[in-house]
Amino acid sequence: MKTLGRIVSFLVYFFLYAPLLVMIVFSFNAGKSTSVFSGFSLRWYGELFSGGGMLIECLRNSLLLAVLSALIATLIGTVAAIGIYRLKKGFVSGAILTVNNIPLMNPDIVTGVSMMLLFVFAAGLFGALNATNFYTLLIAHVTFNIPYVILNVLPKLRQSDPTLYEAALDLGCTPQKAFFKVTMPQITSGILAGLLMAFTLSFDDFVISYYTSGPDFVTLPVYIYSLVKKTVKPNIYALYSIILVAILALLVVYNAILSRSDTKKEGN
Repeated sequence: MKTLGRIVSFLVYFFLYAPLLVMIVFSFNAGKSTSVFSGFSLRWYGELFSGGGMLIECLRNSLLLAVLSALIATLIGTVAAIGIYRLKKGFVSGAILTVNNIPLMNPDIVTGVSMMLLFVFAAGLFGALNATNFYTLLIAHVTFNIPYVILNVLPKLRQSDPTLYEAALDLGCTPQKAFFKVTMPQITSGILAGLLMAFTLSFDDFVISYYTSGPDFVTLPVYIYSLVKKTVKPNIYALYSIILVAILALLVVYNAILSRSDTKKEGN
């Protein structure tokens, strides 16, 4: 059984990471072919930064959107998680969590179309010329990111020791000071996890962005989709290879922070 389990695990990881490996290898291809490797070259990386044009602009748009939506969703989601945690009636918090889980279970296309209809209705109601733009896109991304932040922060709140917070109050701390001095350090890892997940989901999103974005602000996934009918140039491979390495570096830093935090807790 152990041998079978190892074989299955190997196949799963192979099919998950083999496409990424192929993408990285062909980003260094000297030729234009995306199936025949002609030789090692940095040609497509140079072309990406020297003449990326629309590609680089869409990358900047996606990064801006992902950072803003992740920060806003993390702030709102953390406050919401604290509110849910402090609810005394269990059935109320259970009902709120059920509502919170609906966007997670809902297909993206349903969320995207429904939000588009809402923005079109609001635009007609207030007489706006464009029903969708950067702000509608930001609202949509913040909306679908908040549940993920809540699900990352709430377990950390439940794992925290409430007696430490009460002791801080007894020793003269105000509720705000006790929260930032005692509770906040205990849930920081959950907040960071929610922030990273929100950033990744926002940066990667296509379906909801496709229905809620305007012509003046195009994200990278939407732009890549418009290139599907054409021949994909290897500079796309180069761009996504850089993104992959950046995300891996981000995960390494995050895991290092978590391990350092766990070490400090064990030392205490």
